[in-house]
Parts: sequence; structure tokens; C-alpha cells
Amino acid sequence: MSTPFPFTAVVGQDDLRLALLLNAVSPAVGGVLVRGEKGTAKSTAVRALSALMPQVDVVPGCRFSCAPDAPDPACPDGPHEVGPGVPRPARMVELPVGASEDRLVGALDIERALSEGVKAFEPGLLADAHRGLLYVDEVNLLHDHLVDLLLDAAAMGASYVEREGVSVRHAARFLLVGTMNPEEGELRPQLLDRFGLTVEVAASREPDQRVEVVRRRLAYDDDPEGFATRWADEESDVRARIVAARKLLPSVRLGDGALLQIAATCAAFEVDGMRADIVMARTATALAAWAGRTDVLAEDVRQAALLALPHRRRRNPFDAPGLDEDKLDETLEEFAGDEDGSGAPEGLDDTDGTDGSGDSGDSDGSGDDDPDPDGPGGGGGRPPQDGPDDGGVDGGDGSGEVPTQGEAPANESENGRAPSPGAGEQSPVRAAEPFRTKVLSVPGLGEGAAGRRSRARTEHGRTTGARRPRGALTKLHLAATVQAAAPHQRARGRSGPGLVVRRDDLRQATREGREGNLVLFVVDASGSMAARQRMSAVKGAVLSLLLDAYQRRDKVGLVTFRGSAAEVALPPTSSVDAAAVRLESLPTGGRTPLAAGLLRAHEVLRVERLRDPARRPLVVLVTDGRATGGPEPVALAGRAARLFAADKVASVVVDCESGLVRLGLAGQLAGELGGTAVTLDELRADSIAGLVRDVQSSSRGNSQGNSRKAA
Repeated sequence: MSTPFPFTAVVGQDDLRLALLLNAVSPAVGGVLVRGEKGTAKSTAVRALSALMPQVDVVPGCRFSCAPDAPDPACPDGPHEVGPGVPRPARMVELPVGASEDRLVGALDIERALSEGVKAFEPGLLADAHRGLLYVDEVNLLHDHLVDLLLDAAAMGASYVEREGVSVRHAARFLLVGTMNPEEGELRPQLLDRFGLTVEVAASREPDQRVEVVRRRLAYDDDPEGFATRWADEESDVRARIVAARKLLPSVRLGDGALLQIAATCAAFEVDGMRADIVMARTATALAAWAGRTDVLAEDVRQAALLALPHRRRRNPFDAPGLDEDKLDETLEEFAGDEDGSGAPEGLDDTDGTDGSGDSGDSDGSGDDDPDPDGPGGGGGRPPQDGPDDGGVDGGDGSGEVPTQGEAPANESENGRAPSPGAGEQSPVRAAEPFRTKVLSVPGLGEGAAGRRSRARTEHGRTTGARRPRGALTKLHLAATVQAAAPHQRARGRSGPGLVVRRDDLRQATREGREGNLVLFVVDASGSMAARQRMSAVKGAVLSLLLDAYQRRDKVGLVTFRGSAAEVALPPTSSVDAAAVRLESLPTGGRTPLAAGLLRAHEVLRVERLRDPARRPLVVLVTDGRATGGPEPVALAGRAARLFAADKVASVVVDCESGLVRLGLAGQLAGELGGTAVTLDELRADSIAGLVRDVQSSSRGNSQGNSRKAA
């Protein structure tokens, strides 16, 4: 194995390093969730921490790392007698995103369990991580049931494996660290709450600090062992400090004053439940031990709040994590205790360093001229505050940029009337308030990623039948297995009470659950659609579906067309934060290149089909059906629409045509798509989510009606 990058050589990321070290001192804090953009040393820092973890003593030969002085009485390899142990380094176990349930919790040999009554158990990653560190990169991309198993084990300190009445339990206490890029999707709020601390990380904008990052990385790549040797003293100091803090931790006194400040802070920020109070108390205690003190001070409570509360105060996915530090300081001052160590503010102890990072003063460098090469840090758990030049979420294709004033001439009526087709661009309008949507579903039975929307064959759900297993058996269908083995018992010479079961007798249960889908909005943003109240309603509906998609584990995309071309305003994503930014900056105006919008949407679906062939799409086209610009725009739009019908893509056309005289162009377009059409009034009354519920695969009745109307 290659030499890991030294933990103390990581430049900056003070909050990240502090949060990791506090969990190393007190695993009861509950782990760390690291959120941040790519390339910010998230994985590097986590992997480097494993080298600082103190060694553990284990029972010789135990696959579950039982402590020799207090072995687990329920250990599958036990029972163990209390006695001397064997020291070994603490393990760091990585959980791959594509891991199976059996790989995580372990697997039972069902064939031996049925025929011999033996609990032949193969340990999983949770057993390997016991008394060590479990690292989940891209934790937001794990399937929900794996995350549930993972966090349940972390909360209970044990893992349970149940297979058709056969159960195994073993201890599973570990330091849980997850990293994620919020642009790729969020964790559910109840899962966020199960992580003790959260840290937002971002790349430094200081040139000197970026230079130091590059310098150290190049030096490490050229000679990993030599680089690690140069940082060995700093690593040893931090390792010794962790050991000392662990020994001091039981002696730290959490006074009533500090407890009052913790409770008042959690109440002031209206966090749900009591887990935040408990985590803050444990974090503040660990901070005091890390600083070499036996009393918890006000600054410990403040730092604990900045690490433990930001992810717990989000009321919906559109809320950015973070805390109002002014409000925090006011609360702490209002409930400050006496100057007797019960939570009164004092200056930081010299042993804690001046940057609050949890490292010694020279842990970030070795004799550099710069006394603080790591910079000022990341603000104590707050998300980075981007400047006005940040431009919001990086769109890659530039589709998320807000137009300049020069691009939005004063042709926009104050009364909200739409300009004539071909008029100049209008400034973006704000989305209407999002609302609760009805359940959407795609017809048929899919096999996509686990979710909460359309019917699908999944690993979890109600049992609908049985089949021969393809590969490893994961879900045994007991009745079907017994039925397959029963006729052969006499031929196999059965003589005892056990059933003689062979591999060919085993049957895998087939189950039906729910899958996540791709809901792709294709929105006409041309001049004929540019009435401000209309676009505001459309944006609000899209945001509502994004919120629903977040809860149901869907992907949502947005294609817009106006002027002379179409663009992907929102690539398929589960990140509601990125979606909200893109929608707010969506401008309108210009001609109506309907064919371009449909072709761009078809290309998006083609690419997504290659990336995720099992995820079924649903297209929602929001338009009045007009097509202008270019030669034969109507004929081109019809040919583009028939591509969707040929691919049997479920679709809905939201007819936004208004006025006394209506041409019915949207209805004709729905017929070309093989989908269904609804009016703008239905959009406003039932919400855009209600338009796509239970869409029939071919929309037979509506398509025939639209054809008759067109004739």
C-alpha cells in the first residue's frame, strides 16, 4: 500500500481537520459529514487520519476485533475469555458506492443454514471497521437502504443480519466519516441529522495558499516516503495529543452554565429533536480535552455549535446550511455563566493553538517563513461565502449565467404583458412559491435505481415470485426453495431431520418496490411565453417537482428554448440547490425554436440512457405549441416530436395558449409525441405534478382524441 499523505501536511481546511480530530478523541461525537466541491482534499484528509489513530488490542484470531479486556459476549467467533490481546493499527475501511447489502453487513450461507442448522457467517465491512474508521466517499450516492443500515449500526454500535429466521449480531462501533459533493444530490434530512458534525470545505482563493498546496502535492508525488518522513515529527505530536486527550476526556467537567448555553443555542436555532444538544455537549467536551483543559468554556460551546448545528437547521432542501454567527454570539452572551469554569468566556488556552484547527502551531509547516501557511480557515463550520464574482453554481455550459442589463432591453411591460414573438430578452422572473406535489409515476414495471416513485423490480419491497438466482443469492424465497428440494429427498438419501438442499434448489425472491425516474422539463421561454406571471408559475412548479424529486430520489432536468437555439439550463441532477440557482436565473424572450428544444431534450435523454439505462424518463413539455424561426419550423417540430413517440417515452404537454381564440397547436404536438395534453388552467389548479400522474404508456385515449381534433 502506498504511503498516505500526512494529515499535518494538509494546507488549510481547519474545520475539516478539527472535526476529524475531535471524533478521534471522542468517537461518541457521532462522525463527520464533509460537504464540498471536488478537489478540496476531502478524501486526502480522511485517509490521512487513519495513520494518527491509536493502536487497538484485539482478541487473537477474532474476525470481529473484540477487545481482550471486554470481549463481545454475542461475538459470532466467541465466546472469548478475558486475557491478553494482540496490538494492531486501527483500520480504515472504505465503503464503495456500488457495494451490496451483503458486502456491507455480511452474508449467511443459506444452504448450510437450511441443511445443517449452522450459522456460517462471512463478516462484512461493518465488522472490519469495528473499533476503527469507516469512510464512505460520495455518501449521497449510496442507495437509501444501505445508508439506513450504515447509520443504524453507527447509532446502535451493533450490526444485525437477518435471513429467513436466521440472525447474527456483532459489535460495530466505528468512527463514521462521509464525504459528498452537494452538486450531485443531497442526503435526506433525517440522515443528515445522524452525522454528529458537518463541515463545508472549499478551495482557497488566496494565491499563496494555493501555491503551498501545489508545492506540497508535487513533493509528495515525487517521493511519498521522503515527504512523509519530513512530517513524521508533526504526525507523532498529533498522535500523542490524541492519546492524551482521550485519557483526559473522562475528567472534563461540563458545567450547568455550559449546558444552559447549549440548550439555549439549540432552542434559538429551532433545531428538531434533542440529538443536537447531545452532540454539542459531547463536542464541547472533546474540544476541552483537545485543548488540555478539564472545564468546558464558552468558546468550546461556540465552536461546537458551528460544527454540529448547520446541517440540522435546514427546513427544506432550498435552505443553505450555515448559522448566523451574530445570533449565536448574542445567545451565548445572554446565557453566559459565571467566571468559574461553568461556561464563562475566556481566552483560548495556549495549547489549543491560535487558529482553532486542533493542530499545534507548527503542524502545518516545518520551518516555513509564513507563521500560518494554512490561512485563516473555513469559518467554523459555515459554508463559504462566495463573492459576487462566483457566478453561482458552475454550469459548465454557461446556461446558468444571469444576463447583463445590456441583454435585457426595456421592452418589458410593467403590467406583465408578453412582448410579440421575436422581441428582445427579458430579465429573469422569480419562481412562485413551491408547493406540495402529487405522486408522479411512469407506467409499466421498471428496473431502475431504488427510489420512491414508479413501480419496479427491486431488491426491497413486497415479494411477488421466485426465480433461480443469477450469481450470489441475496433474498431467499424459502417456500419455493423447499418446494424445489422436496421431490428429491428420497433420492438424496435423507435420513435426519435436516432438509437435503443443493445449490440448484435455491430460489431467489423477486420483489416489487419503487424506483427513481428522470423527469425532464422542456420549457418554452420565448417571447410568446414571456408573461411574467406565467413563467413565475412554471418556475414554481418545477421547483416543487425538484423538492418532490429530492424526497423520492429522482433526477430532474430542464431544457429551455428561445431565440434561435435551445440549451440545457439544468442537466439531470438530484441537487435541488443547483436547480434553484439555475431556475432563478432563467431569462425569457425571442422567437420559438420548438424543434431545437425537442431535439436537445432527445439528446439529453440519449446521453442519460447511456449513463443510466435502467432509469426511465418522463418528459414534461411546457409550451403553447407555436413554432417560429427557420425554414418549415412546424414540420421540423413534428418530426422531432415523433422521435419521442418512436422511443416510447412517456410525455405530457402543458398547453400554455391563452385568449378567446385558440389554435390547439399544443394538442396536435401531444399527438405527435404520443403523449397527453392539458391546459394551463389545469396546470394552475392541480399543479404541474398532477399532470403527470399515472401516465398511460401510449396515452391511447388522448392521442386518438387529439388526432380527431386535429382532423
